[in-house]
Amino acid sequence: MLPIASPGRSSPLGATIVNGGVNFSVFSRHAEGIELLLFDREDEAKPSRVIPLDPATSRSYHYWHAFVPGLQPGQLYGFRARGQFAPSRGMRFDPSKILLDPYGRVVVVPRSYSRDAARRPGDNCATAMKSVLVDPSTYDWEGDMPLKRPSSRTIIYEMHVRGFTRHPSSGLNENLRGTYAGLIEKVPYLKQLGITAVELLPVFQFDPQDCPAGKVNYWGYAPVSFFAPHQAYSSRRDPLGPVDEFRDMVKALHREGLEVILDVVFNHTAEVDHTGPTISLRGLDNSIYYLLEADQSRYANFSGTGNSLNANHPIVRRLIIDSLRYWVETMHVDGFRFDLASILSRDPSGNVMPNPPVLWDIESDPVLAGTKLIAEAWDAAGLYQVGNFIGDSWKEWNGRFRDDVRSFFRGEDGFTSRMADRFLGSPEIYGHKEREAEQTVNYVTCHDGFTLNDLVSYNQKHNEANGEDNRDGTNDDRSWNCGVEGPSDDPAIEKLRERQIKNFLTVTFLSLGVPMLLMGDEARRSQRGNNNAYCQDDETSWFDWKLVRQHAGLHRFVELLAARRALRKMDSENQRRSLNQLLRDATKSWHGIKLHQADWNQQSHSLAFSADLPEENLSFYIIFNAYWEALEFELPAQQDGDRQTWRRWIDTSLESPHDIQDWPTAVVIAGLTYRAGPRSVVVLIAAGDTEAPGSSEG
Repeated sequence: MLPIASPGRSSPLGATIVNGGVNFSVFSRHAEGIELLLFDREDEAKPSRVIPLDPATSRSYHYWHAFVPGLQPGQLYGFRARGQFAPSRGMRFDPSKILLDPYGRVVVVPRSYSRDAARRPGDNCATAMKSVLVDPSTYDWEGDMPLKRPSSRTIIYEMHVRGFTRHPSSGLNENLRGTYAGLIEKVPYLKQLGITAVELLPVFQFDPQDCPAGKVNYWGYAPVSFFAPHQAYSSRRDPLGPVDEFRDMVKALHREGLEVILDVVFNHTAEVDHTGPTISLRGLDNSIYYLLEADQSRYANFSGTGNSLNANHPIVRRLIIDSLRYWVETMHVDGFRFDLASILSRDPSGNVMPNPPVLWDIESDPVLAGTKLIAEAWDAAGLYQVGNFIGDSWKEWNGRFRDDVRSFFRGEDGFTSRMADRFLGSPEIYGHKEREAEQTVNYVTCHDGFTLNDLVSYNQKHNEANGEDNRDGTNDDRSWNCGVEGPSDDPAIEKLRERQIKNFLTVTFLSLGVPMLLMGDEARRSQRGNNNAYCQDDETSWFDWKLVRQHAGLHRFVELLAARRALRKMDSENQRRSLNQLLRDATKSWHGIKLHQADWNQQSHSLAFSADLPEENLSFYIIFNAYWEALEFELPAQQDGDRQTWRRWIDTSLESPHDIQDWPTAVVIAGLTYRAGPRSVVVLIAAGDTEAPGSSEG
């Protein structure tokens, strides 16, 4: 005889193991009835047990709850919700659909999973995702904790868990490729590269079928759960595997001093628009969880994917905060990058709020204090908040850095002054906030757009493989193919492309702010001109590890850049000077080919920058030459009138290993000028009292 379920309690939400059983609690204001369903198998056509929740005894406020004794971790479950189907009033209840627990810690996906079945009328038991009961308290962290590395010493590596090791050239066993366990095997590579944090593309359980017919959702911006690690990224096939394997990965990264930042999607779900499937939130209380148009049968679409979460509703706010707390406290992650974060500033009518409650909840939550918070400060409906995102803790993806640096190095007129501003932490954008220099996250490439190799190899996007007639993806890449569209065997073109790549990398790593590197850019990974490879789970998107050997010189270049960046002497995080204060106190000058005569006119394509770093007993002189010819630059003098003993650290016009040197072996520059090659960046250094050994060069 089955144990008898009792009413249980409304708190905590989700499925919680307590006192010999499990307490289930789920929110629905408008449901007329809720059923808890238990399953023995993920593809079971009928539940093994159905437990109706009596609204008279198992409903407190709008929380439906039950206590079921005797259940064990690994138990599969779901909900059904009965209520009105009245789309014109925002109601979309469908009692034939299996619904995931919004607080479920693991999701299982049957081999027969069908997104279409969740969209069509009728029962979808056998083909629906199910939630899994988890006891997260049994894992041994062995003393691990989030690292809380200062942002001033952070170098981010944006990567895809599956794409990082899925390629056969990764050298891993087939069962480990493309998994959390596979990433663990590559931690030594990440450590040697010199990055300090991995930013993982979405790892919340997502719907791989949320994509055009015949394709697969590869990026993962299609969440169905905000608590469950994506099952397909686990090498373990047992239902509880994804949680522990994800934590094994975090622990392994932490042991090598590498932080884990998650790309989180709280702006929309895989249930998309009015034609989409019923998977979880839509079937539990559609009008609560989503922003709806005046015609409530339609969804507000600020995400460009069909729907937008009603993030500032108290219930949704709680869901988001509880999710973030879970990933910090239970899964030990170090930070979050919020996809299309500006949507979280919208009210139920879609208007922008001056003080969005959910963003302030995140900002001020004591559990999240010290956690890295990074905003993609725009949405797909034209709201652009770069430089104006709320709060004191949020960092921002600086899209203007990306655009202006690209334009400068492809030789556009009018970008010299913008380049200078971006290099100094974008005070034009951020100075008014009196925040630290690391408010800006500087990048030239990310998952969304061209890789660095393709940025210098294609003038146009080539997204034909996506099946959308090349209409998808941005048309504003600001790229330049260096003379030939696509791969080239012309040595001159290849040298120019390599030089441009090193220019972008040097500026990204040396600019004030937090640098971010895209997976594979250190080895010229290509997507064959596809700038929107969201549905390409193949060699288009995977990291081909043979490239590391093929482009060993570039890989070395990145290693040495990262190594120097990590050694910077900075104030403690709690006593950091603001960007404005830092710039006011700095001894710095802008130059042209003549000292102190920077050319800021529209046709200028070059400038130079000198700065003293007293705390490091060091001086820098940096040349940015985006001109198509070599230019001769005067070198600065010391205050007593004598010339500095300058040494060449970087010259991107030179081939490896002369393009970048270890500081102790940096070449001495004889003479009063330096000839910077066409389309190049040069970095000279001068130590105040000790000189590194090195040969002399005129």
